[in-house]
Amino acid sequence: MADTDPAELERRIERTRAELAQTVDAIADRVSPKKVARRTVSKAELSAKQFLVSVGDRVGEVVGGAPRPVRLGDEPDDLWADEQPDLAPVLIGVGAVLAVSAMVMLWRRRRR
Repeated sequence: MADTDPAELERRIERTRAELAQTVDAIADRVSPKKVARRTVSKAELSAKQFLVSVGDRVGEVVGGAPRPVRLGDEPDDLWADEQPDLAPVLIGVGAVLAVSAMVMLWRRRRR
């Protein structure tokens, strides 16, 4: 008989309305353009930071992880006499990434 009690039905209806209002507010908050833009910027910043760290690691691997110790009598011009850093692959890779990124951005803008 509790199902047909009008007071109980009114309480259930009010509870359901409150839950529905919370759900609608949460959805509106999630799809808000300002919030979406903020999340997108945060993701882009994180991706850029991770990319820079990986490029820095790669440059460190190519150039040589451990620098050669300098002795007191060494001439500054002779510091790289034994091994020259090979930056060409790193520079080519960075250029390729920039070119591909620019192409993707232009392609996306044209699609709009």
